Amino acid sequence: MKTQNIVFKLSIFAFLITLIIPSVSIAQNDSLSNKPKYGIKFRAGGRYDNVRMCVASPPETKGGIAADISIFMEFKLSPKSVAHIDIPIFRPILFGFAFEMLQFEPTATLKYRKFLSSKTDLKAGPLLGVSLHYGPDYNSEAKGIKRTESFFAMGPIIGAYFGFEFKNASKKRSFEIGITPYAEALYGINDPANHQGYVFGGLLDFTINY
Repeated sequence: MKTQNIVFKLSIFAFLITLIIPSVSIAQNDSLSNKPKYGIKFRAGGRYDNVRMCVASPPETKGGIAADISIFMEFKLSPKSVAHIDIPIFRPILFGFAFEMLQFEPTATLKYRKFLSSKTDLKAGPLLGVSLHYGPDYNSEAKGIKRTESFFAMGPIIGAYFGFEFKNASKKRSFEIGITPYAEALYGINDPANHQGYVFGGLLDFTINY
């Protein structure tokens, strides 16, 4: 129970960071007279997960593919840094309607920019977020009589981002490709079975900035 309380507090802290950074960014952004960027991100990769059911893997498989589509806001903090706020939409909606599950993982990334050329920037930096889960564990079938009982779990996400942004001449739109390795700690909340474990994964990100 003590460990769960610590993880719960860390998760709330991570969630608050994803809320606080946009507010600070907006205030900073006003002083820089620069509009925030908006866009859509396509993500695909894989993960080891000894807590949650993966709908694309057979029962008792710890992990599987990872994919999502998200929307984001990116705020300029300085000429060489931005705050990137990522809100997943595809997986929460799909899992909710198709499998009666919740997997929602909003994150905030502090990206530092290095100018490589007039059309290319290097971006890299740390990531922090929160993972929220409601559904069965990895021993479960996705549907049917062999589906095990659902439980609620949450935990912090830590990771990093490394990628390249490719700008066009008009500067109204840019494209970005990068990788995001990450780790999570998940603990059941008010969970009689006391589920707990870890997630390690990596994603290839393709981003369209507007």
